[in-house]
Amino acid sequence: MKLSKGANAAVPTSLLAVVVSWRSEHTVDAHALLLDASGAVRSDRDLVFYNAPRHVSQAVTLDQEPAPGTARLSVSLPRTEADVDRIVVSGSLEDGTFGDIHGLTVAVHSVDGAVVTFEIDDAAAVSALMFGEFYRRDGQWRFRAIGQGWSSGLAGLVTEFGVQVNDPSAPARTTHPTNPFRVRRPAANPSARERLSPAGAEPAAERSAGHDPTSARRFAHGSLPSGHSARNGETPAEIGTDLAENAPVQREPVRTDDSPGRLEGTEVRPGVDTPARPRTEVLDRGDTSPLPRPHTHRTVDLHRHSRDTAPPAPPPPHPELADWHPDPGNPQTMRWWDGTIWTEDRYLRPPPGDRHCARCGNTLRRKFFGGFAPCQRCAQEIEEYLVHWHTRAWRVLTGHGPRGPEWADLWASLRYQRIDAEAGRAVLRDAGLSYVERLVTFAFADGEVRHAELELFEHAVTELALGGPLIEDLRRRMHRGHTLYRLRTGDLPIVRTPGLHLDPEETVHLDLPATHVRQLARGPKFTEGRLIGSNKKLRFVGADTGIEMPWSRVVSVHAEQGTVVLAATSARGGATFAVDDPDYVSAALEGALRVAKRLVLTPGQRDTRSIPQEVKAEVWQRDGGRCVECGDGHYLEFDHVIPLSRGGATSAANLQILCRACNRAKGARI
Repeated sequence: MKLSKGANAAVPTSLLAVVVSWRSEHTVDAHALLLDASGAVRSDRDLVFYNAPRHVSQAVTLDQEPAPGTARLSVSLPRTEADVDRIVVSGSLEDGTFGDIHGLTVAVHSVDGAVVTFEIDDAAAVSALMFGEFYRRDGQWRFRAIGQGWSSGLAGLVTEFGVQVNDPSAPARTTHPTNPFRVRRPAANPSARERLSPAGAEPAAERSAGHDPTSARRFAHGSLPSGHSARNGETPAEIGTDLAENAPVQREPVRTDDSPGRLEGTEVRPGVDTPARPRTEVLDRGDTSPLPRPHTHRTVDLHRHSRDTAPPAPPPPHPELADWHPDPGNPQTMRWWDGTIWTEDRYLRPPPGDRHCARCGNTLRRKFFGGFAPCQRCAQEIEEYLVHWHTRAWRVLTGHGPRGPEWADLWASLRYQRIDAEAGRAVLRDAGLSYVERLVTFAFADGEVRHAELELFEHAVTELALGGPLIEDLRRRMHRGHTLYRLRTGDLPIVRTPGLHLDPEETVHLDLPATHVRQLARGPKFTEGRLIGSNKKLRFVGADTGIEMPWSRVVSVHAEQGTVVLAATSARGGATFAVDDPDYVSAALEGALRVAKRLVLTPGQRDTRSIPQEVKAEVWQRDGGRCVECGDGHYLEFDHVIPLSRGGATSAANLQILCRACNRAKGARI
């Protein structure tokens, strides 16, 4: 959908990409501001730009290496905090104006492609431009095309929304000190909110050239309180600020918005700084002090940071792992290491002991019978986050498996939110069991459990911390299947047989009790004895009979209804043996036969029993990962509808999923 200036459209509540493109030699810097219901940033951390490319909530991230002629922002609407009402998307230029840029287009992309586009062909000669904004409406998100400019550049634009900058060319601001750990609370009445609003000190038209009177900022202009007159041209907001500064100061503990450190004795001004309830926040960028400085202006540096001005901080232990570590510049704070570099995301360490929440630092409520109750706020936040995380984890698990960068990023996101990994594994337990069952079923589809499949199974069980009787049974099946596969491929054991006469260079691989079954006219005859398999021949030594069969006469070996059946070149040359473990014996004899006839598959050659991976996935998707007969979801096996021995093909149409019991029942019928 193409939007005109002032138009809006609904966007999906998902991960979106805002791509700004143009056709000129200019370089456009994209940035975003996260605003609350009052139309201002909650703190300076709500500005995402080139010096702070990622918001602490990961709701907005700036791509620092976009394609030439583009600028890109990633906006995750599900991660946007509840008190963020709007996300303003803007851009600025260091040289030139937007009036000199041709083909300026803003496009919002979802996973399915472009959702809305906004072509700005009438930009004024301004150096900063608000492209548009995401805003909430009736529980959904919408995007509005704005195209409003500021001739005062990036400093003037961000100042409009309550960000204080240290740029000398920035417009003058009110002079009252700003509490760096202030938390806004809606005032009791609109007039009080207008008098104490720090961002509404001046009309918007006086602070920016080319400013549209219908600004999406919706500033509330200050109004004079009763009994107070303006002095020397003071604005109403400045008067309201002065009243707030001269109000009686009370002392009470205050926390920052996201940091777990508990700060006691901070000055709190009534109606301005008093929070409705204790909260925590990550320290503002550029401030590494763990203590509040209520009489110091907190400003944002808009000059590009050069990494060559100061030596880089040393990496933490295990630098390949993204995690929180003590800040090298201030050990009292924790700083995020993203696996490559130190970021600007910090939080204060929680106080030691059990009285405070280990995640947010809030004081815990004592239980009636002793101990402390868990932090309700953190429990709710963790539960909400894990709902979306579970969906993402299942997508990564089925698409890439429990390894690789996608899997590492998944658990790094948990660490960033300071959520214990055990909570994530508990949420993933059912999905993990389904994934492991799928691995086992795919491994047994062609009857060949290779070492890579066994290794992937063990890695998945370890990564997901799975256990219990079901996992142990699956592990036994995988190891058993891998053992049979090794036997069939010629990896045979060597058995010592003292007292048995062997030919030169003959090696015995199998020596165990067996019963020779012969079908006579009057019925089957059973003869007890020993079955001996070597690299040259097969022997059976019984009480009153014996068999010696060189491998050159044997055509095939397979297990059938609890016996091992050997087919030979002559009609009377075959033999049937009843043994305790027919699958193991048939696999060992088949391996010896392949070695003797030089039929062991060369690397890269596919056996006729092998089922391609794409066919497995198609059959699994078609049958829903359940037995087609009884609907069971455990001990699943791929079954040929028409057996291979009867001429059945290895295709999706001739394959189905059966549980072990149904598959055995079908085998008995055949």
